[in-house]
Amino acid sequence: MVRIGIGYDVHKMAEGRKLIIGGVEIPHEKGLLGHSDADVLVHAIMDSILGALASGDIGKHFPDTDEAYKDINSMKLLEKTYDLMLESGYVVGNIDCVVAAQRPKLAPYINIMREKIARVLNTSINNINVKATTTEKLGFEGREEGISSQVVCLLVKN
Repeated sequence: MVRIGIGYDVHKMAEGRKLIIGGVEIPHEKGLLGHSDADVLVHAIMDSILGALASGDIGKHFPDTDEAYKDINSMKLLEKTYDLMLESGYVVGNIDCVVAAQRPKLAPYINIMREKIARVLNTSINNINVKATTTEKLGFEGREEGISSQVVCLLVKN
């Protein structure tokens, strides 16, 4: 049996924050605003997995009203999501991601993102795809007000 899920996340750019995407700290003058480390890519991955499991979303599992998740590394939340996936009897078939950001350029960091995500989800790097795009200066991403990510995942019965 296979299940699919989609995930979407967006975070506003902010001064005085680190920019963490896909578990990688990327040098940039601004970071993303959020209760956790605001890793827009990892949040969308978690939502896609939870969606495939018909198990709600990250707000249900990791609410931003809970101080336990204040400034938490989102890769730790991905580990918890992975545990839920395993408990439900599924493993990753594949995950396909896109991150929309005008700046910074993400291409130099994509392979390490894929490696980190694959490691946490206990799957081959060949099952994780990350793409980066600009919005040709259109919308909030194009105006550099924020960054968004969209993800689709396929889970297979273990």
